[in-house]
Amino acid sequence: MTADLAAIPGVFDHHHTVAADEIDELDHVNNLHYLAWTQTAAKAHSIAVGWPFARYRELGATWVVRSHAIEYLCPARLGDAVVVRTWVAEMGKILSLRRYEIVRPADAVVLATAETRWVFVKLAGQSLTRVPAELQAAFPVVAR
Repeated sequence: MTADLAAIPGVFDHHHTVAADEIDELDHVNNLHYLAWTQTAAKAHSIAVGWPFARYRELGATWVVRSHAIEYLCPARLGDAVVVRTWVAEMGKILSLRRYEIVRPADAVVLATAETRWVFVKLAGQSLTRVPAELQAAFPVVAR
C-alpha cells in the first residue's frame, strides 16, 4: 500500500530521522512524537502547495485541529529514517480529513497510521468559516 500511495498526486512525503530526544525509557520513540511528526508533515505539505502560514494570515483564517487518531503498529528506534506520508482524504465546506502513514523505508514497515480532522476558522475569534475554493484546489482529495 505505501509504495502505491507515494506515486499518487496529492500525496506528500515528509522525511525525518529519529533523534535521541525522541526516545523514551522503552528505547523507542515516545508516542507523542508521532503526533508531532504528523503536524510537521501537514504544515510542510501546506507550504509545498503554496500555503505557508503567512498566506493564511493574509486570508484571516487557518486550520485548527478538531481531533487526532493514531494507531501504533511497530516502534521506531534511534537513527531510523522515517517518512511521514500524508494526504487530504476529504475536503468539505469547513472540515478537512487528513490521513497519514508513518513508514520506515529501509524495510517498508508501516510504523503507524493516523488521521486528523481539521476545521477552518477565522483567526479573529476562532469561529468556523468556509474553506475558500482556491485553498480547496491546492489539496486534491485522495480517496484512500
